[in-house]
Amino acid sequence: MGPAYISVVRANIPDATLVFDHFHIIKLFNEKLTKLRRDLQREAENGLGKPVFKGIRWLLLKNPDNLDDTRNEPLVTAYYMKEELRNI
Repeated sequence: MGPAYISVVRANIPDATLVFDHFHIIKLFNEKLTKLRRDLQREAENGLGKPVFKGIRWLLLKNPDNLDDTRNEPLVTAYYMKEELRNI
């Protein structure tokens, strides 16, 4: 998925359809999900907000049926986007 791969394929096989594997697409999305969680944790005030985010990373890896949508809307939205991407 790197720019070098894309440019070489386009230069040598211009009519080819670029295909990226499922594992690396989900891996990149999980990295973005982790960044969002960390950003939200940094923004949380020192009160109740910070402890809620501590350890939440593993919740994001769980089965979606076991999650509570009201916990944290931005993370839940990103999580479900990841699951939809996985289904594509």
